[in-house]
Amino acid sequence: MPTNMTLFSINAILILSTDDRTRILTKYYSAPHAPLHAPPGSSYAGANPYPTVKDQKAFEKGLMDKTNKQTSDVILYDNRVVVFKMESDVMLYVVGGADENEVLLFSVVLALRDSLNILLKTSTDKRTIIENYDLVALAIDEIVDDGIILETDPVIIASRVSKPPAQDMVNMKNIDLSEQGLLNVWEFGKQKLAERMRQGL
Repeated sequence: MPTNMTLFSINAILILSTDDRTRILTKYYSAPHAPLHAPPGSSYAGANPYPTVKDQKAFEKGLMDKTNKQTSDVILYDNRVVVFKMESDVMLYVVGGADENEVLLFSVVLALRDSLNILLKTSTDKRTIIENYDLVALAIDEIVDDGIILETDPVIIASRVSKPPAQDMVNMKNIDLSEQGLLNVWEFGKQKLAERMRQGL
């Protein structure tokens, strides 16, 4: 019988505060399709085991208690492989199934940490993450989409997420948006169109 091949590998990405044990940003994923042999409503490998916020918070509280004094970066908790990194006052977690590759999950948590260091200018703390919540959420979406790993190179992730530098943006100071400026643009466009039409005929 063939094994169930799937790209789905991430159950959750969590960013939790270590000082007050609150959630800063959490994303839980479910596999897009249940296996063919799984009965409806049953628990299968890619199913989200924490469908309610109450279940999620209980899992996060237990996870924080378990990893608070850990020296390793990989643990098995609640029949899930959890890979984590601590950055100042936040913990970055990547949660996968019990049979998931730890090295793959570890590359995701490292990509998250390094891309946040690039985007947030090496100050990955609770306050900076909350102030730049949009960039952090976009970075996570660039790394993982619906539980499927898309990218693990932090430079590429940061370049896709970051705002363009000011020197690359169009200089709006030299553009005349007054009525006379718009009439000048209109006349210039008419002249160029007339020249093109004469050349084409």
